[in-house]
Amino acid sequence: MPGTNLTREEAQQRARLLTVDSYEIDLDLSGAQDGGTYRSETTVRFASAEANAETFIDLVAPAVHDVVLNGKSLDVAAVFRDSRIALNHLHEGDNELKVVADCSYTNTGEGLHRFVDPVDEQAYLYTQFEVPDARRVFANFEQPDLKATFRFTVKAPEGWTVISNSPRQQSEGSAPEDNVWRFEPTPRISTYITALIAGPYHSVHSSYEKDGQSVPLGIYCRPSLAEYLDADAIFDVTRQGFDWFQEKFDYAYPFAKYDQLFVPEFNAGAMENAGAVTIRDQYVFRSKVTDAAYEVRAETILHELAHMWFGDLVTMEWWNDLWLNESFATYTSIACQASAPGSRWPHSWTTFANSMKTWAYRQDQLPSTHPIMAEIRDLDDVLVNFDGITYAKGASVLKQLVAYVGMDEFFRGVQAYFKAHAFGNTRLSDLLGALEETSGRDLKTWSKAWLETAGINVLRPEIDTDDSGVITSFAVRQEAPALPAGAKGEPTLRPHRIAIGLYDLDDAGKLVRRERVELDVDGGLTEVPALVGKARPAVVLLNDDDLSYAKVRLDEESLRNVTEHLGDFTESLPRALCWASAWDMTRDGELAARDYLALVLSGIGKESDIGVVQSLHRQVKLAVDLYAAPAWREAGLTRWTDATLAHLRAAAPGSDHQLAWARAFAATARTPQQLDLLQALLDGTETIEGLAVDTELRWAFVERLAATGVFDEDDIAGEYERDKTAAGERHAATAKAARPTPEAKAEAWASVVESDKLPNAVQEAVISGFVQTDQRELLTPYAEKYFATVKDVWESRSHEMAQQVAIGLYPSLLVSQETLGATDEWLSSAEPNAALRRLVSESRAGVERALKAQAADAAATTD
Repeated sequence: MPGTNLTREEAQQRARLLTVDSYEIDLDLSGAQDGGTYRSETTVRFASAEANAETFIDLVAPAVHDVVLNGKSLDVAAVFRDSRIALNHLHEGDNELKVVADCSYTNTGEGLHRFVDPVDEQAYLYTQFEVPDARRVFANFEQPDLKATFRFTVKAPEGWTVISNSPRQQSEGSAPEDNVWRFEPTPRISTYITALIAGPYHSVHSSYEKDGQSVPLGIYCRPSLAEYLDADAIFDVTRQGFDWFQEKFDYAYPFAKYDQLFVPEFNAGAMENAGAVTIRDQYVFRSKVTDAAYEVRAETILHELAHMWFGDLVTMEWWNDLWLNESFATYTSIACQASAPGSRWPHSWTTFANSMKTWAYRQDQLPSTHPIMAEIRDLDDVLVNFDGITYAKGASVLKQLVAYVGMDEFFRGVQAYFKAHAFGNTRLSDLLGALEETSGRDLKTWSKAWLETAGINVLRPEIDTDDSGVITSFAVRQEAPALPAGAKGEPTLRPHRIAIGLYDLDDAGKLVRRERVELDVDGGLTEVPALVGKARPAVVLLNDDDLSYAKVRLDEESLRNVTEHLGDFTESLPRALCWASAWDMTRDGELAARDYLALVLSGIGKESDIGVVQSLHRQVKLAVDLYAAPAWREAGLTRWTDATLAHLRAAAPGSDHQLAWARAFAATARTPQQLDLLQALLDGTETIEGLAVDTELRWAFVERLAATGVFDEDDIAGEYERDKTAAGERHAATAKAARPTPEAKAEAWASVVESDKLPNAVQEAVISGFVQTDQRELLTPYAEKYFATVKDVWESRSHEMAQQVAIGLYPSLLVSQETLGATDEWLSSAEPNAALRRLVSESRAGVERALKAQAADAAATTD
């Protein structure tokens, strides 16, 4: 939307001028069942440091009725323009502003999102305000360092429940109005973590009790999902987080209650609204899922709970320190899963190494790579900066920092930081100062190398042995590859705290760690005298225990042994590190896609960690679809699909592995016999012992049958009749768009690009179905259409909706020089803004990488 940007300089100027005291927000949502607009009345009290100063307050609204500043009505037509209300002639000291406006419900997941459940035809509302969308609901100073208290009053339809950051205000002397919800004022918080959730939600309540502390807990979802809500399991993870975080942070939970609300059509995983966390309701599992899904959900729950301290209690001053919020929440959530007493997921660092870190490595090799502490010039910058560097690389660096300064010292510094800055705003220097105080280490050099530079290092072992296999010299070589073309900065060698693991094959053929050496690696070459004189092991694993953030390579002998015995490591983390290294080598064109497939097929049957297995499924499919030489691709897909079916039939009945292999098989089933099997499993004429073809698995089969032309529109409609829910609607939209006909593609394209009526979740589902890896010929005409329309879409849609189109419809499957040329021509002529340029450049880099990998695969020996 034009005119909605805010620069850092503007925010700094406004923060120097203003101190905000309080907001009182009255919303009339009584017509929410019908949609349209709603009345928003805001009274904000603030102080100005200067007399007669000028500033502005933010508001995105179709109509503004009244603007009253210090008792004087302003001319709305004169002061309201481009999402801002100009405020002139401020009093020095106290000021009061009242704004009355009509605001719009959205279907984009931004501002106040409205969703109608097809099951009960009731409307459900929730807010999503990060980064700058509180201004879609009430007038405010939309920047994180202008904290204030917030008091919400909401008029809602009869029978609805309304939830906000604070508890509902207790009435004094008279009964509360049934349909009017008045909430207690919040502590001083930022605008972006305020929240309202409203509708006929189902709820379950409990409390966290310990040492005299009592925190009310609530879990909410739509009634149509209530039968699937496993509230006890969610409360268990939540209490585990309360125990662990309060001990480590030495600061009591800072808000009056803690509600978790599973809401529909949510764009992200969850949002850390103070005391009222919103979570995507796909985490209320309607069908059987693997334990990996429960682990991911638990990490999300703990991530948002950690934000109550880091982000909500103490908030970054400006968005360049967004990583402080997200990296800290990511690191502490994984650490809690790994070490909290009674955790179901003590191997959570394995999951982190195999999923989150691969995301970071991928992001850090794009032309948009940036320092962890990114330069955020304006809101456009931050909106595309919720990426693998901000979350996963930052968390990896925090993990290394903990190894560097010591865990006890790290958390003592964090404790001092919370106490010093509670309900305030901070910069990076505030946290580093606290950590320097408790650890006694100078972190300025570490910070400059790790937080203020971009790119990734490569660590390689250099090993010499004598004729008897005894190590005569051992060193770690560190490389700093050139940054991608277009990236800012210079390659940097960094200090790394790593462990080196020596693994031997035992009599049972298992790889067991014989020895571990922990040391600091710095500069281009670091000698390791502690390993001289030791017998050469079967495998030397740098960065064992995954302490640092670096791409790791295996020496020739270790690679040979890993290729033969990767599944034979007795522990899950070294297996995950070797899997990740092999995948990274494939992406870099150092390992042919066909060799990666062979490696996976040789070891995946021995992989016990279901999360790793599912990651390997995704990576193999990507490798064969994009990184294999086109002439070999079909042979690779045939080999992989045959293997998935064999593993499906061999898996233990009812096991997580069986379910994961069923989904992997469905993703690439291609022959008439394989598709017949999918259809037979759907209609029950064939069964596989232990495999329950429940609602979600049915849809996986249906979507593949639609994509291969076996199911037509009537078949899809019949499946939707079986599952006439919001999830069913999304699956049906995906299946319809996946059909292999020009008409289906044209219909899908028109619904996304030529119309703006689809809700966010349905638009995402259509895009997912439109892009099918075995339909390249059908998709080829849409490359030109993409470049002709993407800028217009970007400039006319909200950020979330435009971003889905910009990323999802880029012709990533058309791996060719022609695609690169068309992209370069568009980048040079279309003059996109920085955010759109970044997203398209990232997609271009994926095509360039795939071309390089395909060339490497073509040069490999054909099976």
